[in-house]
Amino acid sequence: MRWSLKLAKVSGIAIYVHWTFLLLIAYIVWATYRPDLPTGQAVAQSAWAVGLILAVFLCVVLHELGHSLTAKRFGIATRQITLLPIGGVASLERMPEDPKQELWITVMGPLVNVVIAGVLLVVLLVTGGLRSGGGGMAVGGQGGLEATFATGQHFIAQLMVVNMLLVVFNLIPAFPMDGGRILRAILAMAMNYARATAIAARVGQFMAILFAAAALFLGMSPFLFIIAIFIFLGAEAESQYAAMRVAFQGLTVRDAMMTRYRVLHPEDSLRRAADELLAGSQEDFPVVAQNGEAGGEAGMVLGMLPRGVLLRALANGGLEATVGESMIRGCPVASEGDPVEVAYRRMRELDCGALPVVRDGRLVGLVSLGNISELVMVRSALEGSPDRAVTG
Repeated sequence: MRWSLKLAKVSGIAIYVHWTFLLLIAYIVWATYRPDLPTGQAVAQSAWAVGLILAVFLCVVLHELGHSLTAKRFGIATRQITLLPIGGVASLERMPEDPKQELWITVMGPLVNVVIAGVLLVVLLVTGGLRSGGGGMAVGGQGGLEATFATGQHFIAQLMVVNMLLVVFNLIPAFPMDGGRILRAILAMAMNYARATAIAARVGQFMAILFAAAALFLGMSPFLFIIAIFIFLGAEAESQYAAMRVAFQGLTVRDAMMTRYRVLHPEDSLRRAADELLAGSQEDFPVVAQNGEAGGEAGMVLGMLPRGVLLRALANGGLEATVGESMIRGCPVASEGDPVEVAYRRMRELDCGALPVVRDGRLVGLVSLGNISELVMVRSALEGSPDRAVTG
């Protein structure tokens, strides 16, 4: 994700923290700092709370690694794990076709938190941290779980309880959370993947409405309202993507790519690029070598000039600047045999409207989000056509 800082790399998986995570730390400091206490004691109390939050998010990272490393065993790579104020997100390259594999991948996340809580429980039993009364922890004694958070007397006990709560919370059937994905995987064993996703998404949105109502009318944490919005929008997006995924089945980039398009060369002026933009509906222009100049053989893709980049270049350099000075170099490309789903996901992740399609490094087509959507619409229309029904 944009505006994220890379923290580490584990088993080839990059771990990032989004800048909004700092807002959570600031909120924790603000909420726990007590000016009525001596300065040293007030600072120590806030530091304790921040330390607990950081430890919790370490557990969240381990939770996401549980998903990711299980997916790796099924041949599915994870691009990155990103920490957000509401939790972690493991970005898998794709979801497995087999619902049983998705079930295993999903279950392993909460199972990691079960193991962590179990290890911490053993530590507390060995150290006597669970004894009640006499100034010890109140787990199982007077004050119950509330005292685990309120007294601040035992870091390990607090972390254990948080992991237990994470397990319970994640298993709520609110798609796209783990519980919702487990529900989807179970449903997909008995029905169409898109229908299973739609049902799980509706359950998730219903749960999101309950969370929002609890936050608004019962005075619960405002973070619950934020989580409700995340669940509601995430469930809708996942449902739409599942429907697209079904529509993509059997389609390759060759089926969707444009074969009539305009290209630019590095020595072309931005005036020519602007003229091409105004003359047609094409918004993203492949930049190719001509007669072996610019360090590439004729027809080799050197970069892309999207509309947004072109407009910024015009504002900064004027009409006489060259395309080669402004184009995006090293842009990703697609091959004709790539599944349409792969190209579509790559464009969405990179926030680009089109990818050059190459064969042996030379440009043979252009695939765009618009063309893929049009292909899906045409295919859907044909599937409902009486002529198609007759001809099979």
